[in-house]
Amino acid sequence: MEMIRLATWIDAPVELCFLLSLSIDLHVASTRSSGEKAIGGVTSGLISEGETVTFQARHLGWRRRHTSRIEVLRPYCHFRDVMVAGSFRHFEHDHYFATMDDGTRMRDEVRFSATWGPVGRMLARRQLKALLQERNAVIKRVAESEEWRKYLDGGVVGRLAATWAAPERGWHSLGLLRAVGEIALPRVPNG
Repeated sequence: MEMIRLATWIDAPVELCFLLSLSIDLHVASTRSSGEKAIGGVTSGLISEGETVTFQARHLGWRRRHTSRIEVLRPYCHFRDVMVAGSFRHFEHDHYFATMDDGTRMRDEVRFSATWGPVGRMLARRQLKALLQERNAVIKRVAESEEWRKYLDGGVVGRLAATWAAPERGWHSLGLLRAVGEIALPRVPNG
């Protein structure tokens, strides 16, 4: 099993970085170099625990599909996506977020097993690391500017901000951005 670890410091609140990392639209925008598109499951807006997304892209000259499910979601600190169909034997991506004195540390841990032998492992490792670095650079740029408004509804974030100061309200069992405490929030429609 191979492992890739990356850390990115972002001069923005942890909540914003977390939500941007769940944005399918931002993910697609950050992978323009491979022409990645969301073609199944949640194809736009924010993805939540238990939901899946299927991406299609061209990697190493081949068109590939990768379907992941959000297996664990702990608001503002961690989520894990796990491959349920794709080109790897095994693929898990843990996303960690930590508030620092001067911003947010976003950390990625990807564990994978490639199916193409030693050369395939090397190529997969190089390509995955480059994609993660590219994605993290876009998340950083967007979070540190007003561009985040393009990916997150300002009203939703404003209503969420009230709950950030009141942790006793917590997250409602309906899932991320469906309801927080007593405040009902709209679900961003798929497609």
